Amino acid sequence: MLAGEPFKPWVAELDEDRAFLQPRLHLLNSERAGVPLRENEDLLAEILPNCPRGTLVRPPFYCDYGYNISCGERVFINYNCTILDVGKVRIGSNVLIGPGVQIYAVTHPIDADERRTGIEWGEDVTIGDDCWIGGSAVICPGITIGNRCVIAAGAVVTKDLPDDVMAAGVPARIVKRLR
Repeated sequence: MLAGEPFKPWVAELDEDRAFLQPRLHLLNSERAGVPLRENEDLLAEILPNCPRGTLVRPPFYCDYGYNISCGERVFINYNCTILDVGKVRIGSNVLIGPGVQIYAVTHPIDADERRTGIEWGEDVTIGDDCWIGGSAVICPGITIGNRCVIAAGAVVTKDLPDDVMAAGVPARIVKRLR
C-alpha cells in the first residue's frame, strides 16, 4: 500500500487497523467534540501518532488510518476535514487547513473492468510549511504544494504547486506570486 502499488483494501491487517481507528474517531467526533481542543491531545496522539502534541483538530475529522499522516509543529485542522491516507500525507509546520478540506492520497483505476476488481493504490500528498488551505479545497492524489502557499477556498488542486504562490479555481491555477 505505502509503496504505491495496487492492492485490495479489504485484507485482515487493514481491517484491524481501521477497527482500531474508527472507535477513536467516533469518540473524537461525538463525546469529545465539545471539549477544548487541547484536551483532546491524548486521543489525537492515538489517531495521528505521527503528528506532534499541539496539533489542533476541530471535530468532526475523518481519515482512513491516521498513521500515514505526519505533521510539523503548529498545525491547525478546522471542522469537517477528511484525509484519505492510503498513501502518506505530509503536512509541514505552521499550516492552517480550513473547514471542509479534503485531502486524497488514494486513487482507483480509470478502466471500469479493472476498477471492478476492487484494487486501489496510494499516491502521496505533501503540503509545505507555512501554507493556508482555504475552506472546502480539495487536494488530489500525488500532489505536492510548496512552502508558503495559499490555496483559495473551493479550489481543486490537480497539479503540483511551487513555493510562494496563491492558487484558485477548478482546476486550481496560480493566480498570484506571493514573493
